[in-house]
Amino acid sequence: MLANRHATGARHSLFWHAAALLLTTVPPAMAQADPVAADGAIERLKPGEFLWAPNIAPEGPVTLIVSLKAQRAFVYRNGLPIGVSTVSSGRPGHDTPTGIFTILQKDPDHKSNLYADAPMPFMQRLTWGGIALHAGNLPGYPASHGCVRLPLAFAKLLYQVTKLGLTVIITDDAVAPEVSAAPVALAAAEDGHSSPEKYVWRPDRSPGGPVSIVVSGKDKRILVLRNGIEIGSADIGIDGPIETTEAFTLGASTDGEVHWLRLALPGHIPGAIAEMTRGERARAHLPDGLREQILGVLRPGTTLLVTRDSLRSSGTGRTLTVIVTDAR
Repeated sequence: MLANRHATGARHSLFWHAAALLLTTVPPAMAQADPVAADGAIERLKPGEFLWAPNIAPEGPVTLIVSLKAQRAFVYRNGLPIGVSTVSSGRPGHDTPTGIFTILQKDPDHKSNLYADAPMPFMQRLTWGGIALHAGNLPGYPASHGCVRLPLAFAKLLYQVTKLGLTVIITDDAVAPEVSAAPVALAAAEDGHSSPEKYVWRPDRSPGGPVSIVVSGKDKRILVLRNGIEIGSADIGIDGPIETTEAFTLGASTDGEVHWLRLALPGHIPGAIAEMTRGERARAHLPDGLREQILGVLRPGTTLLVTRDSLRSSGTGRTLTVIVTDAR
């Protein structure tokens, strides 16, 4: 396990160094910089610039995280970062929703249905209400009608590595890297702790496709989505508050054990990637039957989002958007 953690940490560091040398649009002076001096390359990206190093992870499932606070999009393949780009999200009054989404539609030459046929090159739809990823103008601040604008060249590269059903997480929170043998949401209940008994499990609603799991600390509830459609849910017990939003992707290590990789944003990468403790893993208590069902659908690339926000539209506090697709 220790060797695996060190290898994963090294590969994370390798990306941030290698990407600074392989970037596509950053000025030549930065591109030729010493890798050790390139740690701040992500933060120094100017509007319209991006890094792209797909050879860090040539194959595997892809996940995208958009940080509204940083105005950056981070691309992961097989749990490793392969790209980062500047973005422009929704301006005040047209805020980009935070939450977990799936790519519902792709069109390389899309025209807006809402805004006078405005071009939206390499469009990847996240909601049927008008939120999408697409190429567009990046002035250096949130300026869109709610979509996530990307540099044209980056939008094209991203379009080539994604597919329908891929998970996209949009968040205001930073996430830190970690390898865990089991996240808090899927740990077995410890002795002396009770777990809810009722749950819903309807895998027939979406027989195939990528699986995403969302855990809300505020609601104390878990949702299981497949191809963006809810197939399972339950109230759960959680010891203590969930104070930050964190994203994981499921990957299989060479030692035969399954590991959850916490997806990392730059600037939050410690020198080593620590394993989640047994106490942390035991914080959440699921119905035993639901846990068994979830284990049966887990595959490398499954995304887990643990959030402090609510999944409900009513009540106080922030609401996380969870998109359930409609047939179209």
